[in-house]
Amino acid sequence: MANQFGLLGGSLDYSDAAADEFHDWLDTEHIPERLRIAGILNAVRWLGVENPKISLVIYDLENLEVLNKPEYLAVSFGNFSPWSKRMIGSKTKRVTRFACEQIDPGNQIAPANAGGLAAYAMNVAPEFEAEFNHWYDAEHIPSLAAVPGVLCARRFRSRGGTDHKYVALYHLQSPAICDSPAWKLAMSTPAANRFRERTTNRLHLLMRPYQRTK
Repeated sequence: MANQFGLLGGSLDYSDAAADEFHDWLDTEHIPERLRIAGILNAVRWLGVENPKISLVIYDLENLEVLNKPEYLAVSFGNFSPWSKRMIGSKTKRVTRFACEQIDPGNQIAPANAGGLAAYAMNVAPEFEAEFNHWYDAEHIPSLAAVPGVLCARRFRSRGGTDHKYVALYHLQSPAICDSPAWKLAMSTPAANRFRERTTNRLHLLMRPYQRTK
């Protein structure tokens, strides 16, 4: 494969922040800072279906090395702006952060027309990892990708230093796809149930698109 796209994602619980300030911060500073960096292909914002105070932003990257660029380091971590330091440090709670390579299909960006997103993140014990990866690539991703209403199914692996080693993103026509019989059947195979018990730090986020209201 000539190039493996990367993914940067961050999810925050902003229950303790003023909603208008939180959205202004992301929309007018935090996200535009990153979209100005060559190699960051897009930014898509999502809010939780059950809890709209859960925010997720995902960025497709030309490759994971984009995150080592001086331009990215200049606006990240110790170099956060005062506004970012206040919002991330005291106004919100981290749900997850991931920075990973796309391993399936490898070089696909998020579709622009998705009405929902199902995000799964997890870790797996080393003794089960080879079997887990074979099952995910050969059965689980193809089964979910074939569910009517699934627009895109992608899988990612972190190089380390983030909350979860494996992330899977499913872009949907709507969040209701996850209630369909076909989705539930694909999620409840014997192998899926077995590997659910062999993974740790599991996270599932069902999201709807964020739309700015003013």
